[in-house]
Amino acid sequence: MLSLDIDRAEVNQADLDQQRIALEEQLRSRFHEVPRDEIRQLSVMNAYTQYYKRFKKTYHVLLQLDSICNKNRSIPHSEPLVQAMFMAEMNSFILTAGHDLDQIQGQITLESSGGSEAYQNLRGDRVTCKKGDMLMEDSRGTICSIIYGQDQRTRITHDTRRVLYVMYVPPGVDASQVEKHVLDLESNLLLVVPSSQTHLRQIMLADSPEPVNL
Repeated sequence: MLSLDIDRAEVNQADLDQQRIALEEQLRSRFHEVPRDEIRQLSVMNAYTQYYKRFKKTYHVLLQLDSICNKNRSIPHSEPLVQAMFMAEMNSFILTAGHDLDQIQGQITLESSGGSEAYQNLRGDRVTCKKGDMLMEDSRGTICSIIYGQDQRTRITHDTRRVLYVMYVPPGVDASQVEKHVLDLESNLLLVVPSSQTHLRQIMLADSPEPVNL
């Protein structure tokens, strides 16, 4: 998890776009015309591929990587707090969700779905979680799951001033890779808004009751 306060008066989109273009070039240099089966064998990508396979789904980051490297498409030029997240995600392949912290109600919890939890996803569709999927809830209900993604209620908007990023990581991804991803995402955000104040850098491990502070 990563949480920051954002000063909207100081958003620097131009530098973020330059870094986005550089990242796209790096990805194309590394993965252009590389077969998907070969990319799937990379440690992080393989962990997510196996997780999504349980639910008969394809990891969408793999599809996005193919789109950038072989179809000459770009990382979406979007709300900068979201674009910074997409860039970190494409660099590490680690699944990340971004939330407006002021829209989250009460305590948040990470759970394994029982298969009945329902929420409105980012596109506005009503979805019911897959049994056994990882999800996050606040006092009003589910705000994200791995398979169906973020909810609409707590999404990042142009009005967001406090942001929470959550990385959902299946078995097979080393904690050091998650730590690097968190720090890379923070670096992207400080590029956009240099005066951002970080309040939380934390990893929660399935086999430990205590979070690891970075």
